[in-house]
Amino acid sequence: MSKQSRRATLADVAERAGMSKAAVSMILNDRPGSRLSAAAVDRVRAAAAELDYRPNPAAQVLRRGKTRTIGFISDEVTLTRHANGLIGGALEVAKAHDHTVLISETEGIDGGLAQAFETMVDHRVDGILIGLLGARLIDLPETSAGVPVVVLNGLSSAGHPNVLPDERASGYAVARRLIDAGHRDIGLVGDLPVDATGDLRRSATIGLRFQGIADAFAEAGFEPARVDISDWQPGPGYEASRTILDRHPEVTAILAANDGVAFGAYQVLLERGRRIPEDVSVISFDDEVLAGYLRPRLTTARLPYHQMAALGVSMLLGVRELGHELVPMPLIERESLAVAPPVHLPLPGPGASALQA
Repeated sequence: MSKQSRRATLADVAERAGMSKAAVSMILNDRPGSRLSAAAVDRVRAAAAELDYRPNPAAQVLRRGKTRTIGFISDEVTLTRHANGLIGGALEVAKAHDHTVLISETEGIDGGLAQAFETMVDHRVDGILIGLLGARLIDLPETSAGVPVVVLNGLSSAGHPNVLPDERASGYAVARRLIDAGHRDIGLVGDLPVDATGDLRRSATIGLRFQGIADAFAEAGFEPARVDISDWQPGPGYEASRTILDRHPEVTAILAANDGVAFGAYQVLLERGRRIPEDVSVISFDDEVLAGYLRPRLTTARLPYHQMAALGVSMLLGVRELGHELVPMPLIERESLAVAPPVHLPLPGPGASALQA
């Protein structure tokens, strides 16, 4: 094998820069306490670039005790845009700090999370990120390896550091947006029955979303019309929207629990000849892919998966302190929301004043 085709070594960089291996190692590994001049540092880095020098990962592990890898475990890595957001945020920060991300998918298999967790520990990752697409409480296996763990979009029963969307603030902002647009006849489609709120899959954040909604309406001094729903999918959303319109045909706005429910509401309004947003405004949560393809496009609060993952990796790498963080859910304004249509009062009858009417 020729010298040009083999991988450049630290000795090659030292020879090119005209310096000792010890000095070159100190510069390339950013070791503190060096008294080497700025010119020497520039010369070494230039030589390393010319030779396309890359440190030997195995040697770095032996020397530092670190693999410079982050383990990422998700339930649905390849199936949704939101999973891509989690992965993208993790990769972005990891790459910026010269780390690699190992990815594993549990696919909803019983024991899959524990198995993936143990695999990551066996690979000696420097930290583990658990990315959940459905907010819930999870149990993680105990380990003596001392690997830091951050849970995204959920909670662990052991209280691991985590990053959650700020659902309470988002619920308040969405309801407030309707109120500020002048809507008072509002249908809240997607209330979960009391027994469903105890579901671990929903307990991490959904109660906070509805608490924020309740706070906004209490502050405004009125209550929306409400209807329970069996699941946050288009089918149940369609049935629940029919119910709310049958009971309250005067509604000027529908606040849907998520985009799937909003999709069902769109179908009912279309069937009944109610224009969006001229007759009825619609607003929602999550910003699924379909939100941008509905016509008119749906105004909705976005789940910040990319930002949550980026923050989680920053915590694992020590850029941010390990803890419990909330990430804002931005309201994505589109065409499904308008000011409340004017109220047409009956004309005064004979002998009645306009004020009395």
